[in-house]
Amino acid sequence: MTFTQYLWQEATPIFEKIRAHPFNQELRQGTLPTDAFTFYIYQDSLYLADFARALAVAGTRAATSQELLDFLQFAQNAILVERALHESYFDEYRISYTSGKAPGCFAYTNYLLAVSTLESYEVAVAALLPCFWIYKEIGDYIYAHQTTPNPYQNWISTYAGEEFGEAVRKVLGICDRLAEQASESTRQRMREAYLTSSRLEYLFWDSAYRREAWPV
Repeated sequence: MTFTQYLWQEATPIFEKIRAHPFNQELRQGTLPTDAFTFYIYQDSLYLADFARALAVAGTRAATSQELLDFLQFAQNAILVERALHESYFDEYRISYTSGKAPGCFAYTNYLLAVSTLESYEVAVAALLPCFWIYKEIGDYIYAHQTTPNPYQNWISTYAGEEFGEAVRKVLGICDRLAEQASESTRQRMREAYLTSSRLEYLFWDSAYRREAWPV
């Protein structure tokens, strides 16, 4: 078993709850309320800006120039490719939110920025991995089981696409290589970081479904 296979096994209960969440089930069926989807798109646009920063920071600490280039490319794609998807939805649904980050988005982005800055490179990679891997698995699941036609087809096709899949495989390979060379204590911190980010992935979707607002 590779290290990332071990991580997936450890986090499977979290992933199953993400897959079963009403947001993703209704997205799959094409019945997700528009206001839940637009809330999600707005929050995701805020998330990706900080995710790109976290990727870039982590990349500057890579041991090889190739991994530095990989992470800078991931950061660029987060800004350019996925932002294009968001902008199309901003135009289509006339999204003009100005409320800023909901609690779920705030917690997740600040966690990733803190880990990428303060933790080791190995731990940072493990913390950043769920956003790649879980999205790919959810995208593939929805693509295979969706109701068609689906009003959210562009989103589904983006995360089930081969280009995104190639990025996911690359991050998985980096994480496995780092784990092979890491101490047991570092691997344990990598596990904890991966699980924490996986939990925050759940909270992000749940936040969008509930149209979460700050209680005070």
